[in-house]
Amino acid sequence: MSNAMPNSSEPQRRGRRLARMMAVVNGPMRLVLSAPFPTPLGGRLMLAYLTGRRTGRHYRQPVSYVRDGQVLLTPGGGRWTANLLDGRPVLLRVKGRDITAIPEVLNDPTQVEALLDTIAAANPAAARFVPLPRSGDGRLQPEPLRQAIGHGFGIVRWHPIPTINGAPVFPASGR
Repeated sequence: MSNAMPNSSEPQRRGRRLARMMAVVNGPMRLVLSAPFPTPLGGRLMLAYLTGRRTGRHYRQPVSYVRDGQVLLTPGGGRWTANLLDGRPVLLRVKGRDITAIPEVLNDPTQVEALLDTIAAANPAAARFVPLPRSGDGRLQPEPLRQAIGHGFGIVRWHPIPTINGAPVFPASGR
């Protein structure tokens, strides 16, 4: 048995493997999620229609989400979050319907941890895609969380723009 320290680059390798896997899966996901009707995947995934901030290129990014009261929450660890600009509305396809929302990218460690717990409670599968280690007490380890945030990880809180009687419009909650 070896007493060697664990390889500190393992989380980076895992992140790269996950990114490669998502690149393969995202094509079919875009097709399914862009349908103008609810699909089984739409209960946990949505499409964000984004515009590159430097290139102006338009693209569709499949992202996970959970509803938290009047907002949607998405763990945002990819490069796509760099295209979210303060105050600029984003079109989202949620359960086959288009809604417009204002994104708010949160990167305060306390907020990120609390919202990750909210996301995991509503969608346990989402926690598997956020490879942040937890301590024995169940809290996120502070240093890996700080590093992840330093590399652009955060939570996107989507604020739907009201459209009917001043209230946000969400697709029905059923699956």
